[in-house]
Amino acid sequence: MLGKIIKKITAPAYTRPMDAGRFEVNNWDLSSFILKKLIPVVGHHPFPLNELALMTAAVAWTRPTHIFEWGTHIGKSARIFYETGRFLKIDAEVHSIDLPDDIDHVEHPHGTRGKLVKGKKNVFLHQGDGVDTALRLYQQRGKNSKPLFYLDGDHSYETVSRELQAILVTVPDPKIILHDTFYQTGEPRYNIGPYQAIEDTLAKFPHLSFNRIDTNTGLPGMTFLYPAK
Repeated sequence: MLGKIIKKITAPAYTRPMDAGRFEVNNWDLSSFILKKLIPVVGHHPFPLNELALMTAAVAWTRPTHIFEWGTHIGKSARIFYETGRFLKIDAEVHSIDLPDDIDHVEHPHGTRGKLVKGKKNVFLHQGDGVDTALRLYQQRGKNSKPLFYLDGDHSYETVSRELQAILVTVPDPKIILHDTFYQTGEPRYNIGPYQAIEDTLAKFPHLSFNRIDTNTGLPGMTFLYPAK
C-alpha cells in the first residue's frame, strides 16, 4: 500500500532550476513524501519537521551527484538523503563518515554505526576525520561532481569553523547544510558555537557571496548555505 501511495506523488519536488539562482521547491510534494515515507523510518528526532523539509528541499533543488556527511551515528541523516534521492530519482552517492572505532566520544555509536543504511544501494560508510575524508573523496571524483555537504559532527565552534573553512577553500560554489545552528539570543545563552562559526567563517571570505536559509525557531536548528548568483 505504501508503494502505491508514494507512486502517486512522484511529480518532481522542485519547480525552478538551480541555475536560475532562486531557491524554490514544491512544498506539497515534499511534505507528502516526508509524512508518508520519512517519518515512519526516522521519526521527528533529532530532525523536526522543518529540518526534514530543509534537508529534502536542498537535495531536490541542488540535485547532487554526491552527498558527503559526517556524524553518521545510526544513520538517520544518511537514510533521509538516501530516501530523498530514491523519491526524486536522483542517482546520488551518499558518503557518510564517522569516527574510527578506537576513538572515544560521547556520541560514538560503535556497533550501531550506520545501522539504518547498511546494505543500501549507493550509501557508503567511512571512518575517519569528517571533512578531511569528505574532501579527499570529493577530489577523487573529479571536477564534474556536484556535491552537497552536510556537517553534523562535533558541534563546537572550533570544529565547525575548521570544517566550513576547509570546504570553502577547496570546493567551488559549495552547497552546505549545517546542523545544530539555532542561536539563543537571551540568557542563558547556549548552543552558540555552530552559529558563531558560520558568522565568523563567512566573514573571512568576503569575496564569496552566499544565500542562507535558517530554521531558527528553536533547537536544534539547521542552516543551508548556497552561492548567491
